[in-house]
Amino acid sequence: MQPQVDVEASVQLRLVVADADAVPLPVSLRYGASDPYAVRAVFSGDGMEVEWVFARDLLRTGLTTPIGDGDVHVWPSWGTGRELVMISLTSPDGQAVLEAGADDVRTFLDRTAAVVPDGEESLYLDLDAAVARLLT
Repeated sequence: MQPQVDVEASVQLRLVVADADAVPLPVSLRYGASDPYAVRAVFSGDGMEVEWVFARDLLRTGLTTPIGDGDVHVWPSWGTGRELVMISLTSPDGQAVLEAGADDVRTFLDRTAAVVPDGEESLYLDLDAAVARLLT
């Protein structure tokens, strides 16, 4: 069962490819108060959806400071003359490094904070529903 989506934004990411131009990659960022700590990044293509779930705070912190441990790492970048957020996703199938406009990510996060203010996530957490999701 997917949590309710309160905020959704279509963001144009770019897949960073060695020795080639970055490849445009649309993603849908989703956030719901029913899962207040999580952001979902949904990649669609060829009739398939791939969803990555990671901490909202990871994106917020990654706007200004490198952060991450495990499969998802986020860090700021200004090397291209514009403010970017770099996102590295690692799975057993490989690694993808993505770049997003920092303003797009910041706008999305500000919209999520209007639903659940940063630091108040625990007030919105329904532990019974979270346990039920884990058991299904």
